[in-house]
Amino acid sequence: MGHEEWDRLWVPHRMPYIRGESRPPTTDAGADCPFCLEDGAEDSLVVARGPSAFVVMNLFPYNPGHLLICPYRHVADYTELTGEERAELNDWQDRMMRALRAASGPHGFNIGLNQGPAAGAGISGHLHQHIVPRWRGDANFITTVGGARTMVMLLEETRDLLARTLAELG
Repeated sequence: MGHEEWDRLWVPHRMPYIRGESRPPTTDAGADCPFCLEDGAEDSLVVARGPSAFVVMNLFPYNPGHLLICPYRHVADYTELTGEERAELNDWQDRMMRALRAASGPHGFNIGLNQGPAAGAGISGHLHQHIVPRWRGDANFITTVGGARTMVMLLEETRDLLARTLAELG
């Protein structure tokens, strides 16, 4: 079989990320911070909002359902959060893990904060916590060899599913 007969997995949504589009020019972001802009967006990928933090779909997810929990306040370091902000981030982590389990049954999660460019934070000026649902075998040959992830739902569909599931869970 020649390569012209191969099935292809198209991942054009990755090209803007590779080009640096939809990302601020620096890790600090300043006035171009996508999390500050996302906070006020009417047509956005925000799943849920609370008094001091919100949950948003990751625009460039590692896995389907990859979420970010962000304080509204533009703050860079976990130690700069107020007690209320820390408590709400933890509450959203618990609620979103429950919603993800109910919606898609992941086998596990990667959860973490990347603080500072040296730690891998792409937008280090605005703290954000990642929740990445994981399934056995989700890192298959496509990820390893092809450098692509398979996403089974559009981000907007995933956002809607998680918002509905969160509302059903109360």
